[in-house]
Amino acid sequence: MPDGSSVEAAFEILVGKWKPVILLHLFKHETMRFAELHKAIPDITKKMLTAQLRELAFHDIVHREIILHIPPKVEYSLTEYGKKMIPLLQAINDWGMSHAAYMNELYGIEKSKSE
Repeated sequence: MPDGSSVEAAFEILVGKWKPVILLHLFKHETMRFAELHKAIPDITKKMLTAQLRELAFHDIVHREIILHIPPKVEYSLTEYGKKMIPLLQAINDWGMSHAAYMNELYGIEKSKSE
């Protein structure tokens, strides 16, 4: 069993409503511009998306590339290090889908009542 500090280090990357969603979009699309990410996650504010991307970039999970065109654009992608999280993200996504189906079977609802 891992010690608490290693679990905390992992959750520092994944905790929050938006980080796993951002990472799954980058996994699916490989490279996305800020506007594309914002459009793909309409409930997130631009300020929150910026903050989450900065945190993920700080941890070397996400690469931020500025492309100097007119107008300049910024593209985001998973780093090689960040790609190591893909099996974990896929497992979380699969479990989430299974859990939603289970809750629907158990209570006849699409999402858990805690939302």
